[in-house]
Amino acid sequence: MTLTNVFTKSARDRITSTLVGAVVIAGLFLMGMAVYRGIDLSFYADLPKAFRDMFAISDTINVGSLAYGAIYSGYGVLTMAAVALAAGAGAIAGEERGSTMGILLGNPVSRTRVAVSKMLALVFITAIGFLILWVTGVVVPHLLDVSTTGLHITPLLVIMFVNALFYGFLAFALSAWTGKNSLASGVTAAIMIVSFVAAGLLPLVHSLSWLQRFFPWYYYQHGDVLHTGMDWGGLAVLLGGIALFAVAAVIGINRRDLRTAAIGTKLIDRLRSNPLTHTVVERLAGKARVSRIWVKTASDHQSLLYIIVPLVFFMCLMIGPMYGLLDNAIKRLGDQFPEAMLALFGGGDLSTPEGFYRIEMFGLMIPAGVMVATVAIATGAMAGEEKRNTMGLLLANPIRRSSVVLEKASVMVLYAAIIGAGAFFGTAAGSLLGGLGMNMGHIAATSLLAALIGLAFGGLALTIGGATGSSQLTAYGTVGVAVVMFIMNGFLPLNTSTEAWARISPFHYYLESDPLLNGMAWGHAALLAGLAIALTFLGIVLFDRRDLRQSG
Repeated sequence: MTLTNVFTKSARDRITSTLVGAVVIAGLFLMGMAVYRGIDLSFYADLPKAFRDMFAISDTINVGSLAYGAIYSGYGVLTMAAVALAAGAGAIAGEERGSTMGILLGNPVSRTRVAVSKMLALVFITAIGFLILWVTGVVVPHLLDVSTTGLHITPLLVIMFVNALFYGFLAFALSAWTGKNSLASGVTAAIMIVSFVAAGLLPLVHSLSWLQRFFPWYYYQHGDVLHTGMDWGGLAVLLGGIALFAVAAVIGINRRDLRTAAIGTKLIDRLRSNPLTHTVVERLAGKARVSRIWVKTASDHQSLLYIIVPLVFFMCLMIGPMYGLLDNAIKRLGDQFPEAMLALFGGGDLSTPEGFYRIEMFGLMIPAGVMVATVAIATGAMAGEEKRNTMGLLLANPIRRSSVVLEKASVMVLYAAIIGAGAFFGTAAGSLLGGLGMNMGHIAATSLLAALIGLAFGGLALTIGGATGSSQLTAYGTVGVAVVMFIMNGFLPLNTSTEAWARISPFHYYLESDPLLNGMAWGHAALLAGLAIALTFLGIVLFDRRDLRQSG
């Protein structure tokens, strides 16, 4: 076993997710630039400078700069950073969870060399993804005859690349120190999301703007690289962080006893061992482990709730007081803000607390949090069991395939409801703390719709998993479709020739009725619930008719 072998295998194992992410963003860039060609951009010049700086809108706004800003600097940088952190989190912990790290180290290769080769693989596959984006960013404007004069495309892609590696290496270091994939990815994702929100909100409050320097996302976005060229100071900070995380990862993997797949106590096991809960849990779970599949599935995915629910609750809680600190001029001008830029965050209106919550939380962050849970559970429901070669053992018991999937899907519903409840209680508390006077029934309606949109894409994951048995195709395919549908719903209505096509996106039926202001649109809720149920049962039918896979 040589350094090259480990590098090659690591790159091969993780390249698919990077390629999927890059190709999806490249396709959306093409679509976004085409849509922007049909929009009158003259009103951008009348916006206050504070707004233009906040969203990197230059004094000479054009189709090119808007497309690069919205697609690449918006969706693109978040997507590629998420892909990198997932690869970093699984680099070490994934080997330990699969009980392959011991086999790997049984060859004449040190832990340090394994870590270094995997870090090089992370850099390589991330670079491949950004190479695709760079080629697309150069070629598409020529195809559509869109001017890119004055835009610094290469520096933008370089700092996006380094920003993605920052979070990838942070997740890698946490993975090396803990051996826990879910902990490394969850903590890193939480840091990234909080940093992203803080870097956008804090500049709006003059007395708190200095705090943005403590969040790493600030060093990616504050230099306006697209219009002014490379921000060498921000780049240096991000590179310094990468180097620090790399050293920490090497130290961590060399100081820690390796985990195996058998190590670790699940919630169900801890409750069984507690005399106070033993009897109740035994009745719920049954004597045979398969008699209550939903209990074990909930226990297996417990780390999702530990991370997502507190994050959603506290971010929603903070938004209320934060809105009260915003400058009144910003609130008054909120209704003048370009619809094309607000569409990046699911639409909204800065002049009202409901609109502010929609932009900051319900437009993107909360449905994304629900989907992380539902898609993860749905991916593991069929494709995950097959990848681990445990589905055959499970079905050797007297239980039908459909029952297995339904019990696992029930956990998906439970988790979506819990995260939705976290969003409700956080927003309600934030409204009370900030004195915003938001309608509690409308908050509940929006939180329920957020849970339903997550379940709709969870159902899609069940369908793909039932049809293919591939965990990678299930996860990446579902996320890819979700990103495309979100952007279609945001941008297609901006052009009258493409407006009608937005209705094919499930996101159209999530916030189109503006439930934070108007309350529940029961027809939209029924459609999303029906879509989730239909996709779930389609997944069951496809799973029933397919031969099981013997490996992932």
